[in-house]
Amino acid sequence: MKVAIVGTGISGLVCAHLLHPHHEITVFEANDYVGGHTNTVAVSLDGRDYAIDTGFIVYNERNYPNFVRLLDQLGVATQPSSMTFSVRNEATGLEWRGSNLNTMFAQRRNLLRPSFHRMLVDIVRFNRAAKRLVSDDQLGLADESVSLAQFVSALRLSPRFTEDFLIPFGASIWSADPTTFLDFPATTYTRFMSNHGLLDLRGLPAWRTVAGGSQRYVEKMVPPFADRIRLRTPVSKVARRAEGVEVVTADGPEIFDRVILAGHSDQSLRLLADAGPAEHEILGAIRYQPNTATLHTDTRFLPHNPRARASWNYHMDARERREATLTYWMNELQAIDSPHEFMVTLNRPDEIDRSRVLAEFEYDHPVYDVEAIQAQGRRDEIQGVGGTFFAGAYWGYGFHEDGVRSALDVCRRFGIGLDGIILDDVPAEIPLVPA
Repeated sequence: MKVAIVGTGISGLVCAHLLHPHHEITVFEANDYVGGHTNTVAVSLDGRDYAIDTGFIVYNERNYPNFVRLLDQLGVATQPSSMTFSVRNEATGLEWRGSNLNTMFAQRRNLLRPSFHRMLVDIVRFNRAAKRLVSDDQLGLADESVSLAQFVSALRLSPRFTEDFLIPFGASIWSADPTTFLDFPATTYTRFMSNHGLLDLRGLPAWRTVAGGSQRYVEKMVPPFADRIRLRTPVSKVARRAEGVEVVTADGPEIFDRVILAGHSDQSLRLLADAGPAEHEILGAIRYQPNTATLHTDTRFLPHNPRARASWNYHMDARERREATLTYWMNELQAIDSPHEFMVTLNRPDEIDRSRVLAEFEYDHPVYDVEAIQAQGRRDEIQGVGGTFFAGAYWGYGFHEDGVRSALDVCRRFGIGLDGIILDDVPAEIPLVPA
């Protein structure tokens, strides 16, 4: 079959990787590079070269099994990464890092702050309640409509817990709007935290990063179908026709037997010229948070106290901001040996010393609320209708493993699994009719 794949993020690449030996694929990419959020920047400073990630950075073997299997198949080298978290509240002067007692009380005056001790106690109380909610969820007894705000309110947790831990931590993980993060469904949040071992002080997963930058796995995956990728070729419209699926670019319309839309859900919806009611409802229910990622060497964005510095550093100023402000310390995350401190900061680009900026990118991240979670459960209603399929990390928690899983869901409908073999349980052919 002639198959069009729109987008070269992790989902589009996995689809192309698995389908190209069996079908005539064409991959469309609006950008001038392949990889989407897998975006490694080549930096040269003082005669030395560095490869620094600005989007996807880390994974762990426990929670990314399909991605790990893919890396193993490709023969991609990986290395351990340091995953620690800190908070800096510029309004109160608080700085702390949650690794051990020395970093937790990086500011020794926190030993005498009752509000700080209350926050630590509330973290333990929240984790215990979260484990109970996970158990209820597994038994089908949890109310999916309960938000984090309602969950925290019922536990009567302190404002310091919410403002100096829960919101910073959650907004950092999902690059979310801190002013609305508490709308996040409590069951979804606690399920994720439990799966990643984040409700316990022990048994945390070991995090890793791709040696030499995440782009290395893209370089290993792409060569067999590189001649089928059209860079700088944005798709303007997709329409289901009697003779197939029409894909329109600046080069004109082309007809394919099947089309895989592997961009964000809102982008895919905008491309569909004949989207049906279910597609509008499901794809339109998932909103996105825009974030600016700046690669730079301005060390003012690390905590002032060296003991509080972490690989992930969340900072709040006195103003209410509708985006997370998080600085990834790339020397720690990628084990970069350099006299320069490399950082990727989400948002606040206007406050970064422009003479220290190395690169800047715009990334959108899915927003998870009750409507989005409900929409995820309706994926099968639109998958394959009219010969169009939808792949993207937005079908899961928004991470690389979710992108791989969504691609596998699509490829199984073509009868192909992660090993690239034809499956025995091929789904029934989906009729090629308009949605």
